[in-house]
Amino acid sequence: MTNPIIILGAGYTGKYLASALAAASRRFFATSRDPDKNLPHVPVGCRIRFGLEEPSTWPNIPIGADLIWCFPATALKQVRDFSRRLEGAARRIVILGSTSAYEVPDRDNEYPPPWTDELASIDLTKQRVQGEEFLRKDYGAIVLRVAGIYGPERNPLDWIRQGRVGPSRKYVNLIHGEDLAAICLLALGTGKPGEAYNVSDGQPRTWNEICATAQQRWGITAASANQNSSPGKRISNAKLRGDLGYTFRHPDLYDALTLIESGGGADAQDGQNGFQQGPRR
Repeated sequence: MTNPIIILGAGYTGKYLASALAAASRRFFATSRDPDKNLPHVPVGCRIRFGLEEPSTWPNIPIGADLIWCFPATALKQVRDFSRRLEGAARRIVILGSTSAYEVPDRDNEYPPPWTDELASIDLTKQRVQGEEFLRKDYGAIVLRVAGIYGPERNPLDWIRQGRVGPSRKYVNLIHGEDLAAICLLALGTGKPGEAYNVSDGQPRTWNEICATAQQRWGITAASANQNSSPGKRISNAKLRGDLGYTFRHPDLYDALTLIESGGGADAQDGQNGFQQGPRR
């Protein structure tokens, strides 16, 4: 019998996951600190109250279920204490990490920046990276190092309109929420335990390019130039494509933005605006 799937911390990505699992008739649960308020799109019987900082809620997680962990795995002590409940249960774990885990090499004279793959150094001083690595090494969790998530209600064109971003030479790496959800399920089913995979559409672009295209295609003028001189990163998704064989549903940012601007794909709207490495992915 297939294990049920628990979306641990069901935020923006969780909404895509819930939709995909319901469409596939897969048994699943979604968690939140306040599930009745935050999970209206999830059937009542599939909602679970859970908070990593609230040990009293930990027994609510069914034994033997597979986990898609969508919030930062921090603080390490809480992660370790909670993970003891995972021992002895046959389950698979996928964790949504961030490409911010990678250290930025001191190569000011190298531009564009080199490609970053899964062999690049990670910053173990970051608490979420410590938690992810603990779960990867000790529990065979599959870590997805996720680029900036976009989609309906997380529209990069809105970030430009609002002045949150502007032209700069900095590279940005993005992934559509629908692709991210599909990759989570693929990794849960066929990913190798203990592996890490970069999750990006594989098309890093500079904010100079994105802002220029926003002006040309949609008449959106950036409020001001971004003073950030960082080169950013260029994230390689070769391992994801090669090992998991994933084919992107939204391989081109501008085609996806055209769909979003037209109101398409609004099923994943949840009111979480903006470009963020938020606590609920």
